Amino acid sequence: MKILLTGKTGQIGGELNNIVGDLGNLITVDKEQLDLSKPNSIEPVMLDIKPDIIINPAAYTAVDKAEEESGLAMTVNAIAPGLLAKAARKVGAGLIHYSTDYVFDGCSEIPYKEEDPTNPLNVYGKTKLAGEKAIANVGIPFLIIRTSWVYSLHGKNFLRTIKKLAKEKDKIQVIDDQIGAPTWARSVALKTHQILKQCLNKKWLETNDPSLSGIFHLTCQGKTSWHGFARKILNISNASQNIKLITIPTSDYPTPATRPSNSLLNNEKIQKAFGLNMPHWEDALKDCMGSN
Repeated sequence: MKILLTGKTGQIGGELNNIVGDLGNLITVDKEQLDLSKPNSIEPVMLDIKPDIIINPAAYTAVDKAEEESGLAMTVNAIAPGLLAKAARKVGAGLIHYSTDYVFDGCSEIPYKEEDPTNPLNVYGKTKLAGEKAIANVGIPFLIIRTSWVYSLHGKNFLRTIKKLAKEKDKIQVIDDQIGAPTWARSVALKTHQILKQCLNKKWLETNDPSLSGIFHLTCQGKTSWHGFARKILNISNASQNIKLITIPTSDYPTPATRPSNSLLNNEKIQKAFGLNMPHWEDALKDCMGSN
């Protein structure tokens, strides 16, 4: 079993690189070996490696910058996944791909289900949604895993930003009117491992069982605001006494890309299909901050 992993230096990709190797011959590629911004290079790499499983956490994730670089974001997040899926069809592979809560507009008062209408508010969300559709139209065994508010101990993310600001400032302003479920990249990787193991045991590639393909939501349990997330980070870091954490509305922190006010995703479908339960976001955060 050949497993091809893209984005091995990213948050989820880095965790997957440490976890999924026991399921087969893991072949990892970074941007130098497989540049998703160059569509013509994708199929030759796939035909050369001939993987059985393609796991694609690689993406254009600079949400605000995407407003200016919409063409590049569309190439990496939409065109490239579609080409990966077409290449997978040629070599008989299955595809696991990661998407985002940003495909929704955040106007719902309850967590979003997979079949709920999408309505992305920004370029990043629009390109990720286009990527989902491109994959689904090819007709291969596929899993699209939507997650949200991903963080880890490396890369650019909210956890590392708050820890950095805590060392530099005595006051931090954080938005309190956007809610979601902070999700540790390692939690996503561990559950991906379990899902893939179940799929392989059920002959996913041979049968293309529709119950094992499609879009699934996967986030940590519970909910909070960005302010609540920041407060928990400071508490675990024993830095809360030295920092004044100030709540502000989204309107006081304008950004080029509009964010959804509700990023909560309903995880019932993935729980029923694979019997999986994600940890509560507070527990996962403690584990992350206590790990190496």
